[in-house]
Amino acid sequence: MENRITSLFGIRFPIVSGGMVWCSGWRLAAAVSRAGGLGLIGSGSMTPDLLREHIRKCRAATDRPFGVNVPLTYRYADAIMEVVIAERVPVVFTSAGSPRTWTARLHDAGCKVAHVVGSAAFALKCRDAGVDAVVAEGFEAGGHNAREETATMPLIPDVRQAVGLPLIAAGGIATGAGMLAAFALGAEGVQMGTRFALTRESSASEAFKQLCTGLGEGDTMLALKKLSPTRLVKNDFFRLVAEAEARGASADELLELIGSGRPRRGIFEGDLNGGELEIGQVAALVRDLPPAGEVVARTMAEYRERLRSLPEL
Repeated sequence: MENRITSLFGIRFPIVSGGMVWCSGWRLAAAVSRAGGLGLIGSGSMTPDLLREHIRKCRAATDRPFGVNVPLTYRYADAIMEVVIAERVPVVFTSAGSPRTWTARLHDAGCKVAHVVGSAAFALKCRDAGVDAVVAEGFEAGGHNAREETATMPLIPDVRQAVGLPLIAAGGIATGAGMLAAFALGAEGVQMGTRFALTRESSASEAFKQLCTGLGEGDTMLALKKLSPTRLVKNDFFRLVAEAEARGASADELLELIGSGRPRRGIFEGDLNGGELEIGQVAALVRDLPPAGEVVARTMAEYRERLRSLPEL
């Protein structure tokens, strides 16, 4: 399959694994890249030295292109970028913050740059900043979301109309059928987070993975809107947050309630009650934990099958 996304990143299939904290280490990135997609290492939970280790292990595990996701508001973002440039990582996906901050320097280092957006207005800013592609992510996605709370279905055509950049759809996509729907709306690639978080190579804890494969409709919800809207599993921690928000807790009170290390405790260490469990709505469709390469193959097979079966009108 060839289009602007596959050509831009030098990959076989326009499928990207999200760079998720505590899930997206070198094993997952390498597995997705070996299967023909674009694997991303999630740097948002790593120190610069740890990221360097993951980059080198990923490069040793595959000769295919891979990338690093960098949240620009992360406390180590500047040092992380220096590692990315020094290690000559071919692709960087940025999120949060301003795409102007690093795009030009990354281009000078030979990196392709994509930025995650939650609105058409932000996509226009990305175009003006010179990014190579945008990832339009609807608020079905797990973890941190845009404040606009725009769902994927209206977001993709809105961004497509606003900018002519290569467009990757994200949020609520875990299947070939979802990929076909995103393409019908104007996307040229898909980024899947939840589906790849729930694979064998994901570095999330087995307890977290097993819990998420049993989730149903309505078992996740956006919370922490006074800080950064975040989609969470409804566990004991979520209920504490919901109660605090219902009584009008301030941002400072919410920060105190969260404390430090909640996502690590929940996702990486498997504290299913007191941890912060970030996963997308589409987890309700996921019932197994296959190898990541199998997810790529399944997605492409279903995409082709659904495309062939479309009725002629």
